[in-house]
Amino acid sequence: MYRVIKVLNNNGILVYHNETGRELILLGNGVGFGKKPTQQIADISGARVYSLVTRQKQQSVLKVVNGIQPGFIEAAGKIIEAAEKVFSEVNHEILLPMADHIALAAKRAKENRQIPNPFTPDIRVLFSKEYAVAMQGRDIIRDMMGYEISDDEVGFLTLHIHAGLSDEQVSTALDTTRIINEGIHRIEEAFGQKMSEDSLAYTRLMSHLYYMVARTRNGESTKVDFNDFIFANYPETGRVAESICGYMSKELKKPVAKEEIGFLAIHIQRVISPETV
Repeated sequence: MYRVIKVLNNNGILVYHNETGRELILLGNGVGFGKKPTQQIADISGARVYSLVTRQKQQSVLKVVNGIQPGFIEAAGKIIEAAEKVFSEVNHEILLPMADHIALAAKRAKENRQIPNPFTPDIRVLFSKEYAVAMQGRDIIRDMMGYEISDDEVGFLTLHIHAGLSDEQVSTALDTTRIINEGIHRIEEAFGQKMSEDSLAYTRLMSHLYYMVARTRNGESTKVDFNDFIFANYPETGRVAESICGYMSKELKKPVAKEEIGFLAIHIQRVISPETV
């Protein structure tokens, strides 16, 4: 059984679950119609249940919900639904943080004041499926709320969707993207060439850098050691990879395993000179 805490609108209610003591949001067509605070209700057929977290643990859910226009919460629910059509499972706890971000993005759009996201191109490559869902999310926000969010906001929205698929927080994913972006910049600068973002080798390099950061954060390493091969055959590439590993270690404040140098160099060499590796 649920106790109604707040009726958001005709399609959403904030409730207290008597059996678990948890606050939840129920979304679905007509779930809020005719409901009143303190009312006891049974399970509602067809309602989607969202467990809740807030940006700050000490914040009450009711206070956060009161600060977000209900339509944005409903839009976030629709985006999660779209994500679930692509991915097998999405953590529903992203509902309120995503709704909060959408509300702020809409406010910025209304005021013609955008926050630039220089990492959007990297996010699009790293999280391509999540980005495609976020593009659908832009349509959902426009259709439901009448606001057109920018490409940069789509990038941020992508990270919220990614957070629903992993244990990685939005801030951590953004920091990872920043480190990867700088790594790519250093490779391009070292070899004096702009890499093609549409190539398979570039996508694999970006993916490798992402998992390389994750391994370093977790104190893990690859067991494959290409260091001797790389420095014997492609010493310049090896030095660039070594430099990037040093930068990554400094940013993460953790040592990057030495085996990562050669493995990264292989991916770099495949991008700058595909015919050699």
